[in-house]
Parts: sequence; structure tokens; C-alpha cells
Amino acid sequence: MSQSILVKNAKIVTDGKIFEGDVRVTGEKFECINTHITATSLDTVIDASGKFLLPGMIDDQVHFREPGLTHKGNIASESRAAVAGGITSFMEMPNVNPATTTIAALEEKFDIAQQNSLANYSFYLGATEDNIDEIKKLDPKKHCGVKVFMGASTGDLLVEHPDALDGIFRDSPTLIVTHCESGAVIAQNLKKVTAHGHVPTINDHPIIRDEEACYASSSYAVSLAKKYNSNLHVLHITTAKELSLFESGPVESKTITAEACVHHLWFSQDDYAKLGNQIKCNPAIKKASDRDAIMQALRSNQIDIIATDHAPHTWQEKQVDYNQAPAGLPLVEHALLSLFDHVHHQRLTLEQVVEKTAHNPAKRYAIEQRGYIKEGYFADFILVDLQKPTKVTHENCRYLCKWTPFNGHQFTSSIEGTWVNGQQVFDGKNIIDTPKASQRLVFNPRS
Repeated sequence: MSQSILVKNAKIVTDGKIFEGDVRVTGEKFECINTHITATSLDTVIDASGKFLLPGMIDDQVHFREPGLTHKGNIASESRAAVAGGITSFMEMPNVNPATTTIAALEEKFDIAQQNSLANYSFYLGATEDNIDEIKKLDPKKHCGVKVFMGASTGDLLVEHPDALDGIFRDSPTLIVTHCESGAVIAQNLKKVTAHGHVPTINDHPIIRDEEACYASSSYAVSLAKKYNSNLHVLHITTAKELSLFESGPVESKTITAEACVHHLWFSQDDYAKLGNQIKCNPAIKKASDRDAIMQALRSNQIDIIATDHAPHTWQEKQVDYNQAPAGLPLVEHALLSLFDHVHHQRLTLEQVVEKTAHNPAKRYAIEQRGYIKEGYFADFILVDLQKPTKVTHENCRYLCKWTPFNGHQFTSSIEGTWVNGQQVFDGKNIIDTPKASQRLVFNPRS
């Protein structure tokens, strides 16, 4: 018989419940979950008294910068930061260099991850104005989805022509995920801001990329999804106005869903004065009232998933004029910790955090046997001490870029351990480079 791990006396959080019990992991899966499991000679016993056992976060939106932008981050470095933050699976975006716009390029990224990733992985194909034939080749069981930049973006990954968008929404065999900001509205806003010779600063960012820019694009995406009965997931909602586009209810009953990101739940435009370009991102961080509305939409199940949109840039790249500074910030190591602070302040419950970061991503993407603490499921889990603080600094973060927007903050909680497919990859202090711990995510979508 194979060796097993027995976690004793944990407060288990799964399926909307918290209960004290034991969990046995044999091989890569949960074998038994019960209020009491007797240890055997084959068990490595972990006493989790006072700690919470949660399914690892499934992050449906990260930018790990490989290939071509690896001075900012790479799959090896950022997946290690992710597991230290309790993220056990990720889905990574196509805006690398060259952009991931063919099935061949997509599979090359899977090959890199197979060698280097410490967390489970999948990758999006990027949509362009003319790669519909590649999109049609996507396999719903092997690929997580197609990413559409509907509006302001860079390079080839910008789809604005109505015929191209119609084709994608009509013919994509997989989930369509969208970045929604209208380039036309952004251009109009920029013209107004600069009309009298004003040189834009970071304080203008949420004015240039305002709620109208977001709503014009996200409402268009929703209208296309309704027209073609598409499977649509709108990423990083940042405005109260957009919430009217989404219905409350269980994620499994929807074909149109929405996501919030941790930085839009934490920061507001008031933080630009202190953090400047560090929190420059697209869509922009906006008003505190928008932030509060997004939090309420999570509680009411209008927004279904919480993700990171982890997007590292070097410190030097951020220390330039606003107009030249790239958009994006590193987040995977501290995303769950920020959510546990929200739990501490009673903005969210622990059950809601687990639902939005693990259960719902698993359901929305139809990920096979992940996202729950459940017998027969892959043993992707974390141990959390909600009472043990974590002080965050630039110096102690694990990102390749070596900086964090949370520098100096003390979170209320700590990640005490992370397991991927039954193998420990983080012990609360150190990364454990377990060979081949991670796996390619497999999907079992509804027909």
C-alpha cells in the first residue's frame, strides 16, 4: 500500500459548511473525510488543531509572462509565489511575446508548464481579428477558453471589428473570457483630459478608463452572448454600473458570469496618492463606492468568481511617467491573505471566499475533480491560521519582480501549508520543489 497523509483536527471548509474533522490523502486524491479517522502505520500525521483546511484557490486569470517577457516573471517563479499564497491551480493569459494565438503556441506553453510549474495549469488562446480557424480547433476538454480583448489593448490582441466578434461568439467551442474596455470611449476621455494642455497623471487613470468605457464594452459582450447563446465570462468588473448586466444566482445555472479581482476589492482611487503607478492597472481601480458595490455583488451572487489578474512588471518599469508606465501589479502571493482580511472585517465569510475562489471556478470551467474537499477529488488544499499575522514587504515576497503593492501591510492570517495533488509544495515558510507535483487541468464541460 502507498503512504498517506492524515490531517487531524482541522476545521474543514467546503460546500458551504465548516466542520471539525480529519482528512486522509492517499496518492494524489482525498481518500477519506470524516469527523475522526484512526491513524495507521502508513500515515504521515499532521495535527491541524486550530487551523482551517480549505481547497486551494483556482485563479482563472494570471499573466506569468512566459515566453518573451521573462524579465518580469516566468511560469516557474510565479507559480511558486502562487502556491505560497495558497493558489493550487491557475489559468494564464495569452499576451506574451509572441502572443499565444495558435494552437501550436498554446501547446508550447503547456510543455513549459509541465517542466516548471509548481501549481496545476491551463492556458487561454488569444483571439485576434482573423484567427477564428484556430479558435475553432480548441478542445473543450483540454483548453480552458479563448481570451478576447474587447477594446483597449496592445499588439495583435485587440478585437473590435463586429464581424470578427460575431464569429468568435458564434463559433467558439470553449468558454469566452473578455477584457471589456471600449477603445473609442477611452480615446474620447483622453481627448477631454488633454484638451487644454493638461499632461495626464495617475489621478486621471480612472477618468480616462471610466465606467462608461467599461460599460460600453461589457454590455456589448453580454449582448453578443445573448444573441449567439455563447458561454461568456466577463473578467475584472470594476464599476457599479456594470452590475446591472449580471443576474444573481448559482453559477451552474448561468451562461453569462462575472469576475472580481482582489485589487479592485482592496484599493480605491484614493490610494493613487500613495502608491501611484504601482496600482496602475486596466481596467482602472476606481471609486470606493464602486469597490463597495462589487463586494456587495459577491455577497449577492451577481459576481461569481474572485481572481487575481496577477500581472508583474519590474520596479524600474513602474518608476517612470504615468503615460509610459505599464499596467498591472503582482498579486498571487497575497490574494487569499487579502480576502482573509475581508473575512476578519466581516465583509465576506470564509465560506464565501471558498465558494468564489475554489468551488465556482471549478464549476464555471467544469474542471474535473477539483475545487472541493471531497472524497475522490484531487488533493489540492491549504492549511490556514486565521489568527497568525503575516507581515508583507518587498524583501520577503517571492515574485521575480521583487515588489508588492501590499508592502508594509500586516495581514491578519497566514498560509501554513499548500498541497498540490497530495504533495506538499509549501510548508508555511519555504517552497518545497516537489518534482512533477502539478498537472494539466482537465475539463468536463456540459454538452
